[in-house]
Amino acid sequence: MSVPVRQLRRLAALVAALTIVALGATPAHAAAGDGYVRLAHLSPDTPAVDVYLKADSGGVEPQVFRAVAYGDMSRYLRLPVGTYQVAMRKAGAPASEKPVITTEVSVADKDAYTVAGVGRFADLGLRVLQDDLRLPDPGKSKVRIIQASVKAPVLDVAGKNGTTIADGVEFATTTAYREVRPGTWNVEVKPTGGGRTSELQCTMGPGSVYSLVVLDDDAGGLKTELHVDAERQGTVPLGSVATGVGGTSPESPLTGILVTAAAAALLTGGLVIALRRRLRTA
Repeated sequence: MSVPVRQLRRLAALVAALTIVALGATPAHAAAGDGYVRLAHLSPDTPAVDVYLKADSGGVEPQVFRAVAYGDMSRYLRLPVGTYQVAMRKAGAPASEKPVITTEVSVADKDAYTVAGVGRFADLGLRVLQDDLRLPDPGKSKVRIIQASVKAPVLDVAGKNGTTIADGVEFATTTAYREVRPGTWNVEVKPTGGGRTSELQCTMGPGSVYSLVVLDDDAGGLKTELHVDAERQGTVPLGSVATGVGGTSPESPLTGILVTAAAAALLTGGLVIALRRRLRTA
């Protein structure tokens, strides 16, 4: 009976080793973390485009956004940390055609970015904007101005009550975020030095973050849109979640650990039962 006992001791040591490996094993992508990217078309005289997003690593399924027109802004994509190539092609052009413009964005853990086509078509560029999703105090809202109007190349933005939000905002630029009081706002956007004023009534919630985008409208005036960057409770407005090639969601590290540990336990249990049976029949 000494041989089976020695085998059981060796088996116990093996189980301990397997448990340590199982608990210490974490998939590489879990340690890397995720960031957020959204895409925007903010060039007034540029026709609709198809936007391509591709990971340098090849570990994320490429994304294609069709017929993105002036003023369009996507919701955030959650993407694994890494470097991504963004390319714009004329809407309907084959993927093999040379892009009109390209850029790359390096996604860091928990950071957020807006990749936007900006400027006039003649000098069109892709700009990577750093989005600050840190929430303000509950008694404040946070807002910035994205200036995409070429008809009013310099703008002033304020509440109708006279509260200044930003002055002298130039075409194809973005201001820093500014804290303002939450609530219902009557926002006035007007060309610096005078001109037709655009008004927007909007509500900015306490402890939330916004981007106010200024666009040209079809009637020759201005159009303003308020986009939610992050809401109270830390919620980021997400679109589709980018997944690994083949459409499978990234595996939870906890799931992998539990599966490995369970497999080891089942294997060990089976061996222990077999050895006990041998002991009884010896």
